[in-house]
Amino acid sequence: MGATLAAQPQPPQAGGSIAQEPAFESRGIDYIPLAERRGKPTDLAWMWAGALFNVEYVTYGAILIVGFGLRFWQAAIVILVGNLSYVIAGLGSLQGPKAGTAAFTINRAPFGPHGARIVAVFNWVTQVGYEILGLAIVVAAGLALFEKAGVHSSTALKVGLIVAAACVQLLLPLFGHGTMLRVLRVLVIPFVILFVLLAALTLGKAHLGAGHNATWAQMMAGLAFVLSAGGYGWPMNANDFSRYLPRDSSERAIVWSVALGGFIPTTLLLLLGAAVGTRFPGASGATTITQAFAGWFAWPFLICAILQVFAINSLDLYTSGLTLQAIIPRIKRWQCVLIDTVIAAALTAWTVFDQSFDTFVSDFVLFMLIWIAPWVAIYLVDYFLRRGRYSSAALQATSHGIYFRSGGFHLPGLIAQGIGMLAAASWLNAYPAWISPLSNATGGADFSLFMGALFGGGIYYLLARRSVPAEGDAAAAEPSLDAALAGD
Repeated sequence: MGATLAAQPQPPQAGGSIAQEPAFESRGIDYIPLAERRGKPTDLAWMWAGALFNVEYVTYGAILIVGFGLRFWQAAIVILVGNLSYVIAGLGSLQGPKAGTAAFTINRAPFGPHGARIVAVFNWVTQVGYEILGLAIVVAAGLALFEKAGVHSSTALKVGLIVAAACVQLLLPLFGHGTMLRVLRVLVIPFVILFVLLAALTLGKAHLGAGHNATWAQMMAGLAFVLSAGGYGWPMNANDFSRYLPRDSSERAIVWSVALGGFIPTTLLLLLGAAVGTRFPGASGATTITQAFAGWFAWPFLICAILQVFAINSLDLYTSGLTLQAIIPRIKRWQCVLIDTVIAAALTAWTVFDQSFDTFVSDFVLFMLIWIAPWVAIYLVDYFLRRGRYSSAALQATSHGIYFRSGGFHLPGLIAQGIGMLAAASWLNAYPAWISPLSNATGGADFSLFMGALFGGGIYYLLARRSVPAEGDAAAAEPSLDAALAGD
């Protein structure tokens, strides 16, 4: 009997650091075997910090002042409260180590393989949209550098910068997970140094008491903006990076690593942006930052800002590639990265040649809340209902398995998502593009995120509270996919 047991294939064990990951990632949305799991939860803290110590958030902070009309103290409250949502991003990182795959493959559990594709389309559009925002900032910074060098803006220069930025942006996502985590960690120190210098040069010129108090409705709209651009807007990406962690990684350590890695840089940068915005209340959020200083610092700031935007855009491009693969599984991850790069570059040209960048930023971020608000809640409720027990084999299947249910659709998830989106849209204030009837009736208040999450997550719980725990039991009883791989 002892010899028989010894002959049984045993699943390999995880271990090692992220430095042992290959430079080029060959996997996409397929299952990550335990033998290939590397790293520890704190690696996620460094990764998020490296991506989010970013001038993009300084711009968002300025938009709270120049776009939403908040005074600094109001913006500070909105920023501090809104960034507590990075705990949500931490909770949205727990599924990857358990399921061993990307977020929008895990998404097949609450929505079914075919239903998940519908929701994945929303995420793909969102990720590409954020890539466009980042590329537009890179182009603006590049144009400013050329202007300082005596080269005036032209159509040819803008097109050249768009193409060059798109080519540089695809490098990290093309190499993949291990390279991204290592590079983003290295970038933390120079980005912190830039923040300290920027704060020292600009805070003395801020007028923190300037302006008039905004209404509570404007504050709620600003809060929705911060939540969407911050922690509540990142669970779609989170598991794409946590999925390489060993299955038995501490859940508490994962949540706090992600939460702190996101909260600290984002809060500091948003506050700095809001402070700088008080000096130029009538300016554009995209140009306010460069107006706050002059002389020698402009060159290093703009160069470092370009690197920072490339860093945060790498998260979006990596996830958009995996999401596109979840929609069209037959194409490879690296092919998806190339496709998304071309599309983002083309749409960036439209953004750059249009003169309403701030409006585009605020409208895009707020409109994305319509689907993000219910989806995050449904995704997390599903995880806790099944107590983190997934069938890794069934998640990889698109035509059978315990998640296939009604022809590939899980009606509780789709119904909850639809009602949640309707609830979010009914409370959205994206002035002037759209003011919902309920928002208009309450003086412009924006409860889109809260209502979308409440209705989406609540209805999913009511509809799936019996069936989903049973699926978790069935998944726990299945043989380990790693054991099956070892047997092969």
